[in-house]
Amino acid sequence: MKSGSIDRRVPAQSALVLHPSRRGQDARRSPQGRLDEAAGLAEALDLLVVDRIVVQLRAATPATLLGPGKIQEIGSIIEAREIDVIIVDGPLTPIQQRNLERAWRVKVMDRTGLILEIFARRARTREGRLQVELARLDYERSRLVRTWTHLERQRGGFGFMGGPGETQIEADRRLIVDKIVKLKAAIEDVRRTRGLQRKARKRTPYPTIALVGYTNAGKSTLFNLLTNAGVMAKSMLFATLDPTLRQLRLPSGRPVIVSDTVGFISDLPHELVEAFRATLDEVREADIILHVRDIASEETDAQSADVEQVLEDLGLGPDSGRRIVEVWNKVDLLAAEPRAEINDRAERSGALAISSTTGAGVDRLIERLAAMVDNAPALVFSIEAGDGEALAWLYRHGRVTDRQETDEGTLVSARLDTQALGRFEQMRPHVHGRPPA
Repeated sequence: MKSGSIDRRVPAQSALVLHPSRRGQDARRSPQGRLDEAAGLAEALDLLVVDRIVVQLRAATPATLLGPGKIQEIGSIIEAREIDVIIVDGPLTPIQQRNLERAWRVKVMDRTGLILEIFARRARTREGRLQVELARLDYERSRLVRTWTHLERQRGGFGFMGGPGETQIEADRRLIVDKIVKLKAAIEDVRRTRGLQRKARKRTPYPTIALVGYTNAGKSTLFNLLTNAGVMAKSMLFATLDPTLRQLRLPSGRPVIVSDTVGFISDLPHELVEAFRATLDEVREADIILHVRDIASEETDAQSADVEQVLEDLGLGPDSGRRIVEVWNKVDLLAAEPRAEINDRAERSGALAISSTTGAGVDRLIERLAAMVDNAPALVFSIEAGDGEALAWLYRHGRVTDRQETDEGTLVSARLDTQALGRFEQMRPHVHGRPPA
């Protein structure tokens, strides 16, 4: 800092992260793993995590979630370490949140509120902001329960005979419902616009590839590596939210559209699942789905199960007929022996082990994509001399495997998917592709 200048940066708020652990929770995840993920969410919100605690619960206390002894114990920690914010890794009812804030005299956020706050900060596009605002209002509508009970009723008339009017909570709820209706209409417009864009892309028949995966699995880093997109990619939960589409040209010259989507997470608030359906339509319409996994994480199997559940909810389960390729990312973070084991497992299961940071294995991934895109049979087209437009179209939209010049024109052997072949036949109805001799 220069001499005489004033440092106007706001110091980070200190946070204590609590994970209430109960018997019968998801056995695939350790309480410590869930606690570490919650701390990562807090750090993604620029909070300074000074402590993290797993709280064992035999049963939830209706009024406060935690028992009085544990509340007092945590209160002592808050006072001693001057904590500003408490993060509870789980859902809190409105009354539990209010009572805990009264007991500890600091701000309390549950998991849903924390994720919503992150999304609100990270959304950049109009679509993203609309979706986050809708989710936030859905969440706040539930928070109104008993939140405003200290406010009197608005009188409906004069004197004692006027009767009660509208309560403040009813007025606030009505305002929120009105906003939700308007936001849903705006998001429906976004959905229609995206649908028109997808139809336009189908008229130019480029196959589409969607990247999905748990948050912080390295999707955006891989996306940048494939497409040189320059999308923000950090080792941070929910580093990017808004979907991004870029073109990737395969070794054969065939272009495809690659889509980077919002990361998934366990116990994703239902408000966000509903709000981001317009974004997830990109996944539903993709020809190929790349499921990117952080194979170096101890929670990789549980994270994979969470992603598969979301895909199932979108109608993209194993029985959907959709082509899904598992990409086991971050092998560079593994020691030599575990890395060799992961490579062997990937080979046996049909997955691809890569590092989007070092580029290891990415060439094999691109070759796999090219093979999946070019699965159509080769056809031979006889192009008249001087019809450079048809020749260029085949190079742009298909994979040309052979070309021979003749006195009448050019014989081109090319692979076209069904959509591309249909488009070409509409353009040149007199040119018919035939199997090679």
